[in-house]
Amino acid sequence: MNAVKWNDRFNIGVEVVDKAHQKLFSIVGKLVELNEDEEKQQHACREGIKYFKNYTIKHFAEEEAYMQSIDYQGYDVHKKLHDNMCNNTIPALEQEMEEQNYSRETVRHFLGICIGWLTGHVMVEDHAITGWYPNKWVHQPSEDELVSLQKAAIQAVHNLLRVDARLVSDHYSGEDFCEGNKLCFRLTYALPEKKRIQVYLIYEERLMLNSLGEILGRQILYADKTVVYTVKILSKQVMEHIALHFEPKEKPVWEKTDTMTFDQILKTFYKEYPPYSMLFGTGGKGYFAVCIRES
Repeated sequence: MNAVKWNDRFNIGVEVVDKAHQKLFSIVGKLVELNEDEEKQQHACREGIKYFKNYTIKHFAEEEAYMQSIDYQGYDVHKKLHDNMCNNTIPALEQEMEEQNYSRETVRHFLGICIGWLTGHVMVEDHAITGWYPNKWVHQPSEDELVSLQKAAIQAVHNLLRVDARLVSDHYSGEDFCEGNKLCFRLTYALPEKKRIQVYLIYEERLMLNSLGEILGRQILYADKTVVYTVKILSKQVMEHIALHFEPKEKPVWEKTDTMTFDQILKTFYKEYPPYSMLFGTGGKGYFAVCIRES
């Protein structure tokens, strides 16, 4: 994993916030170094991650106090992002690291997601505090809708892939959640009045290779055209299973499924994030994301 360095473009112009961000980047950078040290890796990373978590909680409280002091209109959404990081993302990643005895791979997962989240959050949401950029979480679904979708997605992958998933983030914003390859698809559904629903499914490649291997009873080493096509079909079935948990007034009609690259999906996040955007882990087997927007 590449070294993490502070860049002045991360500054938002509020001293207490900028200093805290510099500190967080410094902590993460040190953790990257420790994870490559065979002698210190396990114990040092365990203690360093605890420190990162505690400092993150402290910083969020200070940043939220500042937002309230200036009567920032985006406070509620911003605090939801902080709460999601503290209550969902970090605990889920910690659980995976504990289960895998802080292996290098799980620590890299933790660091990759945290670096991606921290960079994106500072550059977009934190800069929005001082008016540099607009907030990209434009549409906020209800908590009940998010919980229902979360449960439906977990049940769908359990039924189809026989893996037990758990929520890592209910506000996934495109963090690069693995160092390996990803299999990415966009499913388009039609609604009345020429509206469309677009669903983006992003799988860590090893998750799908292992799952398909178990289903077929043989080892699959790489994602050839047959694997990609199979996952493409499975993706439509995943969404059909998720849809069983809902009774929409206007039933979407599937139109097509497109194979995409991860970068192509990130470009669709450029102006605003999908209102439904969730990242899941599977107990060390790999990650996947489900993102849904109406267009």
